[in-house]
Amino acid sequence: MPAESFSLKSIAIPAFGPTLLYGLATGAILPVIALTARDLGATVALAALVITLTGIGSLLTNVPATVLTTRFGEKWALVIAALWCSAAMAMAALAPVLWIFALAVFMVGMAGSVFGLARQSYLTEAVPLYYRARALSTLGGVNRIGVFAGPFAAAGVIHFAGISGAYWVGAAAALLAAIISLRVPELRVPIPAGPGRAPGPGSAGRGRRGAGDPAVPAPTVRSVLGSHGRVFRTLGLGILLIAAVRASRQAVIPLWAQHIGLDPTQTALIYGLSGAIDMLIFYPAGKAMDLWGRRWVAVPCMLTMAAGLALMPFTTDRTGLLLVALVLGFGNGIGSGIVMTLGADFSPSPGRPQFLGIWRLLADTGTMAGPALLSAVTALVSLSAGIGATAVLGLLGAAALWKWVPKGRPGYGQPKGQARGQVSGPGLPPA
Repeated sequence: MPAESFSLKSIAIPAFGPTLLYGLATGAILPVIALTARDLGATVALAALVITLTGIGSLLTNVPATVLTTRFGEKWALVIAALWCSAAMAMAALAPVLWIFALAVFMVGMAGSVFGLARQSYLTEAVPLYYRARALSTLGGVNRIGVFAGPFAAAGVIHFAGISGAYWVGAAAALLAAIISLRVPELRVPIPAGPGRAPGPGSAGRGRRGAGDPAVPAPTVRSVLGSHGRVFRTLGLGILLIAAVRASRQAVIPLWAQHIGLDPTQTALIYGLSGAIDMLIFYPAGKAMDLWGRRWVAVPCMLTMAAGLALMPFTTDRTGLLLVALVLGFGNGIGSGIVMTLGADFSPSPGRPQFLGIWRLLADTGTMAGPALLSAVTALVSLSAGIGATAVLGLLGAAALWKWVPKGRPGYGQPKGQARGQVSGPGLPPA
Protein backbone atom coordinates (compact mmCIF):
# COMPACT_ATOMS: atom_id res chain seq x y z
CA MET A 1 0.00 0.00 0.00
CA PRO A 2 1.48 3.40 -0.96
CA ALA A 3 2.41 5.55 2.02
CA GLU A 4 0.19 8.38 0.81
CA SER A 5 -2.94 6.20 0.89
CA PHE A 6 -2.22 4.51 4.22
CA SER A 7 -4.92 4.67 6.88
CA LEU A 8 -4.99 3.17 10.37
CA LYS A 9 -8.52 2.01 9.60
CA SER A 10 -7.11 -0.41 7.04
CA ILE A 11 -5.35 -2.42 9.76
CA ALA A 12 -7.52 -1.49 12.75
CA ILE A 13 -9.06 -4.89 13.47
CA PRO A 14 -6.01 -7.15 12.98
CA ALA A 15 -3.57 -4.66 14.54
CA PHE A 16 -5.56 -3.23 17.45
CA GLY A 17 -8.32 -5.79 18.07
CA PRO A 18 -6.05 -8.39 19.69
CA THR A 19 -4.38 -5.68 21.78
CA LEU A 20 -7.72 -4.41 23.11
CA LEU A 21 -8.77 -7.93 24.07
CA TYR A 22 -5.39 -8.81 25.54
CA GLY A 23 -5.48 -5.63 27.63
CA LEU A 24 -8.98 -6.56 28.81
CA ALA A 25 -7.72 -10.03 29.76
CA THR A 26 -4.88 -8.73 31.91
CA GLY A 27 -6.97 -5.91 33.35
CA ALA A 28 -9.65 -8.39 34.43
CA ILE A 29 -7.30 -10.27 36.76
CA LEU A 30 -5.11 -7.47 38.14
CA PRO A 31 -7.45 -6.50 41.00
CA VAL A 32 -7.95 -10.10 42.18
CA ILE A 33 -4.48 -11.67 42.03
CA ALA A 34 -3.67 -10.74 45.63
CA LEU A 35 -7.12 -11.80 46.82
CA THR A 36 -6.78 -15.21 45.17
CA ALA A 37 -3.33 -15.70 46.68
CA ARG A 38 -4.74 -14.87 50.12
CA ASP A 39 -7.59 -17.35 49.61
CA LEU A 40 -4.98 -20.02 48.83
CA GLY A 41 -3.18 -19.36 52.11
CA ALA A 42 -0.59 -16.69 51.26
CA THR A 43 0.41 -14.08 53.82
CA VAL A 44 0.03 -10.41 52.91
CA ALA A 45 3.74 -10.18 52.06
CA LEU A 46 3.62 -13.35 49.97
CA ALA A 47 0.50 -12.16 48.15
CA ALA A 48 2.37 -8.97 47.24
CA LEU A 49 5.22 -11.09 45.90
CA VAL A 50 2.82 -13.13 43.75
CA ILE A 51 1.61 -9.89 42.13
CA THR A 52 5.18 -9.09 41.03
CA LEU A 53 5.44 -12.43 39.20
CA THR A 54 3.79 -10.96 36.10
CA GLY A 55 6.58 -8.37 35.91
CA ILE A 56 9.27 -10.96 36.63
CA GLY A 57 7.86 -13.30 33.98
CA SER A 58 7.91 -10.50 31.42
CA LEU A 59 11.40 -9.37 32.39
CA LEU A 60 12.90 -12.85 32.08
CA THR A 61 11.15 -13.61 28.78
CA ASN A 62 11.98 -10.45 26.82
CA VAL A 63 15.13 -11.82 25.23
CA PRO A 64 13.83 -15.38 24.63
CA ALA A 65 10.75 -13.78 23.03
CA THR A 66 12.99 -12.56 20.22
CA VAL A 67 13.79 -16.14 19.28
CA LEU A 68 10.12 -17.06 19.03
CA THR A 69 9.23 -13.94 17.02
CA THR A 70 12.19 -14.39 14.67
CA ARG A 71 11.49 -18.10 14.19
CA PHE A 72 7.75 -17.91 13.50
CA GLY A 73 7.11 -14.27 12.58
CA GLU A 74 4.98 -11.67 14.35
CA LYS A 75 1.59 -13.14 13.41
CA TRP A 76 2.21 -16.56 14.87
CA ALA A 77 4.01 -15.13 17.89
CA LEU A 78 0.83 -13.17 18.66
CA VAL A 79 -1.30 -16.30 18.32
CA ILE A 80 1.02 -18.44 20.46
CA ALA A 81 1.30 -15.77 23.19
CA ALA A 82 -2.45 -15.23 23.37
CA LEU A 83 -3.11 -19.00 23.59
CA TRP A 84 -0.44 -19.34 26.28
CA CYS A 85 -2.07 -16.49 28.22
CA SER A 86 -5.51 -18.08 27.91
CA ALA A 87 -4.17 -21.40 29.21
CA ALA A 88 -2.46 -19.62 32.10
CA MET A 89 -5.71 -17.83 33.01
CA ALA A 90 -7.61 -21.14 33.04
CA MET A 91 -4.84 -22.67 35.14
CA ALA A 92 -5.13 -19.79 37.64
CA ALA A 93 -8.91 -20.22 37.85
CA LEU A 94 -8.56 -23.94 38.63
CA ALA A 95 -5.40 -23.78 40.78
CA PRO A 96 -5.92 -25.87 43.94
CA VAL A 97 -2.76 -24.71 45.71
CA LEU A 98 -0.71 -21.53 45.90
CA TRP A 99 2.36 -22.67 43.95
CA ILE A 100 0.28 -23.65 40.92
CA PHE A 101 -1.48 -20.30 41.03
CA ALA A 102 1.88 -18.50 41.30
CA LEU A 103 3.17 -20.42 38.27
CA ALA A 104 0.08 -19.39 36.32
CA VAL A 105 0.67 -15.72 37.17
CA PHE A 106 4.29 -16.06 36.04
CA MET A 107 3.07 -17.60 32.77
CA VAL A 108 0.80 -14.60 32.19
CA GLY A 109 3.88 -12.39 32.45
CA MET A 110 5.74 -14.58 29.97
CA ALA A 111 2.89 -14.34 27.48
CA GLY A 112 2.75 -10.56 27.87
CA SER A 113 6.40 -10.24 26.91
CA VAL A 114 5.99 -12.23 23.67
CA PHE A 115 2.71 -10.54 22.77
CA GLY A 116 4.10 -7.06 23.40
CA LEU A 117 7.23 -7.66 21.34
CA ALA A 118 5.34 -9.19 18.43
CA ARG A 119 2.70 -6.46 18.19
CA GLN A 120 5.34 -3.71 18.34
CA SER A 121 7.50 -5.39 15.72
CA TYR A 122 4.48 -5.98 13.50
CA LEU A 123 3.30 -2.36 13.51
CA THR A 124 6.84 -1.09 12.99
CA GLU A 125 7.02 -3.14 9.79
CA ALA A 126 3.45 -2.57 8.61
CA VAL A 127 3.06 1.18 9.10
CA PRO A 128 4.85 3.90 7.05
CA LEU A 129 7.40 5.95 8.97
CA TYR A 130 5.38 9.17 8.72
CA TYR A 131 2.48 7.43 10.55
CA ARG A 132 4.54 5.38 13.00
CA ALA A 133 4.08 7.40 16.21
CA ARG A 134 0.31 7.66 15.69
CA ALA A 135 0.07 3.91 15.14
CA LEU A 136 2.16 3.02 18.19
CA SER A 137 0.47 5.64 20.40
CA THR A 138 -2.87 4.20 19.36
CA LEU A 139 -1.55 0.74 20.18
CA GLY A 140 -0.59 1.91 23.67
CA GLY A 141 -3.89 3.74 24.10
CA VAL A 142 -5.98 0.77 22.98
CA ASN A 143 -4.12 -1.45 25.44
CA ARG A 144 -4.84 1.02 28.25
CA ILE A 145 -8.52 1.09 27.33
CA GLY A 146 -8.59 -2.70 27.55
CA VAL A 147 -6.85 -2.75 30.92
CA PHE A 148 -9.22 -0.04 32.17
CA ALA A 149 -12.31 -1.97 31.02
CA GLY A 150 -11.07 -5.34 32.29
CA PRO A 151 -12.07 -4.97 35.95
CA PHE A 152 -15.57 -3.84 34.95
CA ALA A 153 -16.00 -6.82 32.63
CA ALA A 154 -14.82 -9.15 35.39
CA ALA A 155 -16.97 -7.60 38.12
CA GLY A 156 -20.25 -8.86 36.69
CA VAL A 157 -18.94 -12.40 36.26
CA ILE A 158 -17.42 -12.41 39.75
CA HIS A 159 -20.86 -11.53 41.15
CA PHE A 160 -22.27 -14.81 39.78
CA ALA A 161 -19.25 -17.14 39.60
CA GLY A 162 -17.02 -15.97 42.43
CA ILE A 163 -13.48 -14.68 42.20
CA SER A 164 -12.45 -17.35 39.68
CA GLY A 165 -14.81 -15.68 37.21
CA ALA A 166 -12.23 -12.94 36.62
CA TYR A 167 -9.77 -15.53 35.29
CA TRP A 168 -12.39 -17.08 33.01
CA VAL A 169 -13.10 -13.62 31.59
CA GLY A 170 -9.36 -13.24 31.00
CA ALA A 171 -9.09 -16.69 29.41
CA ALA A 172 -11.98 -15.98 27.04
CA ALA A 173 -10.63 -12.54 26.04
CA ALA A 174 -7.12 -13.94 25.41
CA LEU A 175 -8.55 -16.80 23.35
CA LEU A 176 -10.54 -14.33 21.25
CA ALA A 177 -7.35 -12.28 20.81
CA ALA A 178 -5.64 -15.38 19.44
CA ILE A 179 -8.48 -16.00 16.99
CA ILE A 180 -8.43 -12.41 15.71
CA SER A 181 -4.63 -12.57 15.44
CA LEU A 182 -5.10 -15.25 12.80
CA ARG A 183 -6.36 -12.43 10.54
CA VAL A 184 -3.09 -10.52 10.85
CA PRO A 185 -1.48 -10.45 7.38
CA GLU A 186 1.89 -12.15 7.09
CA LEU A 187 4.77 -9.69 6.75
CA ARG A 188 7.45 -12.29 6.18
CA VAL A 189 7.83 -15.08 3.68
CA PRO A 190 9.33 -18.48 4.46
CA ILE A 191 12.82 -19.23 3.23
CA PRO A 192 14.72 -22.47 3.58
CA ALA A 193 17.31 -22.68 6.31
CA GLY A 194 20.86 -22.47 5.07
CA PRO A 195 24.27 -20.90 5.64
CA GLY A 196 23.94 -17.33 6.85
CA ARG A 197 20.15 -17.57 7.06
CA ALA A 198 17.96 -17.65 10.10
CA PRO A 199 15.84 -20.84 9.93
CA GLY A 200 12.09 -20.71 9.78
CA PRO A 201 9.30 -18.66 8.30
CA GLY A 202 10.09 -15.55 10.28
CA SER A 203 13.62 -15.19 9.08
CA ALA A 204 13.11 -13.05 6.03
CA GLY A 205 10.82 -10.19 5.22
CA ARG A 206 9.82 -7.89 2.44
CA GLY A 207 12.08 -4.90 2.24
CA ARG A 208 14.56 -6.20 4.81
CA ARG A 209 18.04 -5.41 3.67
CA GLY A 210 20.21 -8.46 3.92
CA ALA A 211 17.42 -10.82 4.93
CA GLY A 212 17.94 -14.14 3.23
CA ASP A 213 21.29 -13.09 1.76
CA PRO A 214 23.81 -15.91 2.34
CA ALA A 215 26.58 -13.30 2.67
CA VAL A 216 24.88 -11.61 5.62
CA PRO A 217 24.89 -13.55 8.92
CA ALA A 218 21.54 -13.82 10.65
CA PRO A 219 21.32 -11.27 13.50
CA THR A 220 21.46 -12.48 17.09
CA VAL A 221 20.79 -10.77 20.40
CA ARG A 222 24.55 -10.63 21.01
CA SER A 223 25.34 -9.09 17.63
CA VAL A 224 22.59 -6.49 17.93
CA LEU A 225 23.70 -5.66 21.46
CA GLY A 226 27.23 -5.14 20.19
CA SER A 227 26.32 -3.05 17.15
CA HIS A 228 23.83 -0.86 19.04
CA GLY A 229 25.49 -0.79 22.44
CA ARG A 230 25.79 2.98 22.53
CA VAL A 231 22.07 3.44 21.84
CA PHE A 232 21.23 1.13 24.74
CA ARG A 233 23.70 2.88 27.08
CA THR A 234 22.42 6.37 26.27
CA LEU A 235 18.83 6.58 25.04
CA GLY A 236 18.17 3.26 26.74
CA LEU A 237 18.80 4.99 30.08
CA GLY A 238 16.05 7.47 29.26
CA ILE A 239 13.68 4.60 28.46
CA LEU A 240 14.50 2.93 31.78
CA LEU A 241 13.73 6.18 33.63
CA ILE A 242 10.41 6.65 31.79
CA ALA A 243 9.34 3.17 32.85
CA ALA A 244 10.49 3.72 36.45
CA VAL A 245 8.49 6.95 36.82
CA ARG A 246 5.41 5.45 35.19
CA ALA A 247 5.41 2.40 37.44
CA SER A 248 5.95 4.54 40.56
CA ARG A 249 3.09 6.84 39.53
CA GLN A 250 0.68 3.93 39.77
CA ALA A 251 1.72 3.30 43.38
CA VAL A 252 2.02 6.81 44.78
CA ILE A 253 -1.59 7.91 44.15
CA PRO A 254 -3.20 5.24 46.40
CA LEU A 255 -0.37 5.44 48.93
CA TRP A 256 -0.64 9.21 49.33
CA ALA A 257 -4.45 9.02 49.37
CA GLN A 258 -4.23 6.65 52.32
CA HIS A 259 -1.61 8.88 53.95
CA ILE A 260 -3.95 11.92 53.96
CA GLY A 261 -6.92 9.87 55.17
CA LEU A 262 -9.04 9.33 52.06
CA ASP A 263 -11.31 6.30 51.98
CA PRO A 264 -10.99 3.58 49.32
CA THR A 265 -13.95 4.89 47.30
CA GLN A 266 -12.43 8.37 46.99
CA THR A 267 -9.05 6.85 46.15
CA ALA A 268 -10.53 4.66 43.41
CA LEU A 269 -12.38 7.64 41.92
CA ILE A 270 -9.25 9.81 41.83
CA TYR A 271 -7.21 6.97 40.33
CA GLY A 272 -9.89 6.31 37.72
CA LEU A 273 -10.15 9.97 36.67
CA SER A 274 -6.36 10.11 36.30
CA GLY A 275 -6.54 7.04 34.07
CA ALA A 276 -9.37 8.55 32.03
CA ILE A 277 -7.27 11.65 31.21
CA ASP A 278 -4.43 9.30 30.30
CA MET A 279 -6.59 7.41 27.78
CA LEU A 280 -8.14 10.45 26.11
CA ILE A 281 -5.02 11.97 24.60
CA PHE A 282 -3.02 9.10 23.13
CA TYR A 283 -3.81 9.92 19.48
CA PRO A 284 -3.00 13.67 19.67
CA ALA A 285 0.27 12.72 21.34
CA GLY A 286 1.17 10.38 18.49
CA LYS A 287 0.25 12.99 15.90
CA ALA A 288 2.48 15.54 17.65
CA MET A 289 5.38 13.08 17.52
CA ASP A 290 4.86 12.47 13.81
CA LEU A 291 4.49 16.16 12.93
CA TRP A 292 7.06 17.80 15.21
CA GLY A 293 9.37 15.01 16.33
CA ARG A 294 9.73 12.62 19.27
CA ARG A 295 11.51 15.10 21.56
CA TRP A 296 8.47 17.42 21.62
CA VAL A 297 6.54 14.69 23.45
CA ALA A 298 9.21 12.71 25.32
CA VAL A 299 10.62 15.63 27.31
CA PRO A 300 7.28 17.29 28.27
CA CYS A 301 5.97 13.86 29.31
CA MET A 302 8.73 13.46 31.89
CA LEU A 303 8.70 17.09 33.03
CA THR A 304 4.93 17.01 33.59
CA MET A 305 5.07 13.80 35.61
CA ALA A 306 8.05 15.10 37.60
CA ALA A 307 6.08 18.26 38.40
CA GLY A 308 3.04 16.26 39.49
CA LEU A 309 5.13 14.02 41.73
CA ALA A 310 6.95 16.99 43.24
CA LEU A 311 3.62 18.66 44.08
CA MET A 312 1.95 15.59 45.57
CA PRO A 313 3.54 15.78 49.06
CA PHE A 314 2.08 19.29 49.39
CA THR A 315 -1.52 18.11 48.92
CA THR A 316 -3.62 17.63 52.04
CA ASP A 317 -7.13 16.92 50.77
CA ARG A 318 -8.95 15.11 47.99
CA THR A 319 -9.22 18.19 45.75
CA GLY A 320 -5.48 18.81 45.82
CA LEU A 321 -4.69 15.15 45.21
CA LEU A 322 -7.20 15.00 42.36
CA LEU A 323 -5.58 17.96 40.61
CA VAL A 324 -2.13 16.43 40.96
CA ALA A 325 -3.41 13.03 39.79
CA LEU A 326 -4.87 14.70 36.69
CA VAL A 327 -1.49 16.31 35.98
CA LEU A 328 0.15 12.88 36.28
CA GLY A 329 -2.48 11.33 33.99
CA PHE A 330 -1.96 14.07 31.41
CA GLY A 331 1.83 13.67 31.56
CA ASN A 332 1.63 9.92 31.14
CA GLY A 333 -1.00 10.24 28.41
CA ILE A 334 1.04 12.56 26.20
CA GLY A 335 3.84 9.99 26.39
CA SER A 336 1.62 7.18 25.15
CA GLY A 337 3.64 5.03 22.76
CA ILE A 338 6.89 6.98 23.22
CA VAL A 339 8.89 3.95 24.39
CA MET A 340 7.64 1.82 21.50
CA THR A 341 8.11 4.61 18.96
CA LEU A 342 11.71 5.31 19.92
CA GLY A 343 12.43 1.59 19.92
CA ALA A 344 10.94 1.30 16.43
CA ASP A 345 12.93 4.32 15.19
CA PHE A 346 16.27 2.89 16.26
CA SER A 347 15.63 -0.79 15.53
CA PRO A 348 17.58 -2.28 12.60
CA SER A 349 16.14 -4.48 9.89
CA PRO A 350 17.03 -7.31 9.88
CA GLY A 351 17.49 -7.67 13.65
CA ARG A 352 14.36 -5.79 14.74
CA PRO A 353 12.96 -8.45 17.11
CA GLN A 354 16.34 -8.80 18.82
CA PHE A 355 16.67 -5.04 19.26
CA LEU A 356 13.13 -4.64 20.57
CA GLY A 357 13.61 -7.53 22.98
CA ILE A 358 16.56 -5.73 24.56
CA TRP A 359 14.60 -2.46 24.47
CA ARG A 360 11.72 -4.05 26.35
CA LEU A 361 14.16 -5.55 28.83
CA LEU A 362 15.37 -2.04 29.68
CA ALA A 363 11.79 -0.81 30.08
CA ASP A 364 10.81 -3.74 32.29
CA THR A 365 13.91 -3.19 34.41
CA GLY A 366 12.74 0.36 35.00
CA THR A 367 9.24 -0.87 35.80
CA MET A 368 10.66 -3.06 38.55
CA ALA A 369 13.25 -0.54 39.77
CA GLY A 370 10.94 2.48 40.16
CA PRO A 371 8.63 1.04 42.84
CA ALA A 372 11.65 -0.59 44.51
CA LEU A 373 13.31 2.82 44.89
CA LEU A 374 10.04 4.32 46.16
CA SER A 375 9.74 1.54 48.73
CA ALA A 376 13.36 1.81 49.86
CA VAL A 377 13.37 5.59 50.34
CA THR A 378 9.97 5.46 52.07
CA ALA A 379 11.23 2.81 54.49
CA LEU A 380 14.43 4.73 55.25
CA VAL A 381 13.02 8.28 55.37
CA SER A 382 9.33 8.89 54.62
CA LEU A 383 6.68 8.55 51.93
CA SER A 384 7.14 12.22 51.00
CA ALA A 385 10.85 11.61 50.45
CA GLY A 386 10.11 8.51 48.36
CA ILE A 387 7.76 10.48 46.11
CA GLY A 388 10.36 13.26 45.88
CA ALA A 389 13.00 10.73 44.81
CA THR A 390 10.67 9.57 42.04
CA ALA A 391 10.24 13.19 40.91
CA VAL A 392 14.03 13.46 40.65
CA LEU A 393 14.01 10.39 38.40
CA GLY A 394 11.56 12.25 36.18
CA LEU A 395 13.89 15.23 35.89
CA LEU A 396 16.83 12.96 35.10
CA GLY A 397 14.73 11.22 32.47
CA ALA A 398 13.77 14.53 30.87
CA ALA A 399 17.45 15.54 30.72
CA ALA A 400 18.46 12.20 29.19
CA LEU A 401 15.71 12.38 26.57
CA TRP A 402 16.56 16.00 25.71
CA LYS A 403 20.17 15.03 25.13
CA TRP A 404 19.70 11.80 23.19
CA VAL A 405 16.34 11.94 21.40
CA PRO A 406 17.05 13.31 17.90
CA LYS A 407 15.76 16.78 17.02
CA GLY A 408 12.94 17.19 14.52
CA ARG A 409 11.03 14.53 12.67
CA PRO A 410 12.66 11.29 11.53
CA GLY A 411 13.57 11.51 7.84
CA TYR A 412 11.15 9.77 5.52
CA GLY A 413 13.99 8.81 3.20
CA GLN A 414 17.01 7.13 4.78
CA PRO A 415 20.61 7.65 3.70
CA LYS A 416 22.12 4.97 1.53
CA GLY A 417 23.20 2.00 3.60
CA GLN A 418 20.80 2.75 6.45
CA ALA A 419 17.82 0.45 6.91
CA ARG A 420 14.25 1.62 6.81
CA GLY A 421 12.93 2.85 10.13
CA GLN A 422 16.31 3.84 11.57
CA VAL A 423 17.25 7.30 12.71
CA SER A 424 20.41 8.92 13.93
CA GLY A 425 20.71 11.54 16.60
CA PRO A 426 23.29 13.85 18.12
CA GLY A 427 25.99 11.79 19.73
CA LEU A 428 24.51 8.50 18.53
CA PRO A 429 25.69 6.22 15.75
CA PRO A 430 23.20 5.12 13.10
CA ALA A 431 20.89 2.62 14.73
